[in-house]
Amino acid sequence: MVRGAAGRPGVRAARRPELRLAPLEAFEGGGLEPDGDYDGLEFDGTDLAGQDGAGARFMDCALRGCALDGTRLPRARLLDSALDGVRGVGTDLAGATLRDVELTDARLGGTQLHGAALERVRIRGGKIDFMNLRGAALKDVVFEGCVLVEPDFGGARLERVEFVDCTLKGVDLSGATLKDVDLRRAASLEIARGVDRLSGAVISTAQLLDLAPVLAGELGITVEG
Repeated sequence: MVRGAAGRPGVRAARRPELRLAPLEAFEGGGLEPDGDYDGLEFDGTDLAGQDGAGARFMDCALRGCALDGTRLPRARLLDSALDGVRGVGTDLAGATLRDVELTDARLGGTQLHGAALERVRIRGGKIDFMNLRGAALKDVVFEGCVLVEPDFGGARLERVEFVDCTLKGVDLSGATLKDVDLRRAASLEIARGVDRLSGAVISTAQLLDLAPVLAGELGITVEG
């Protein structure tokens, strides 16, 4: 564990999103449109599979139980919005901006978030497989009570990011830059690549012991009983 000068853990806590949605209007459009502008709308159980909302802006919106299979949202902006129970495979959010967003109980696979910017985002519950965050910027992001299978943070920048009661399987941190990243409360931590990039993170003593074989291998140390 890294400690500051006063003996306290030397890691700053992430700021949570402060989301207070006003009464919303039901979305009644036929589908998403590239560069569309969606403000104060509720998408309730809407099937958005395969639709193209590239560059669209969602402001003060709620997406509840929506299908996002193959939905194209590259460079989209999701601001002050909630996504609850969304599901889908291959959702494209490459280069998107997520700010003051809560994602709850999602079931997603192969989500493309490479080059995205996430700020004050809380991801709570659910399971996300093969999330691609290569080259993304994460600031004030909290992963809470979720399962992340083989998330790819390659080349990403993580600042004030917390993992709370999460199961992390096969994490890729290759080339990532970490600052004030708190992994101590992760329920399970398995790093497949990039264990040498943990500088700037804080881990528990138990996690250090679990990671010892990987660290030894990374440093070229041979351990014999």
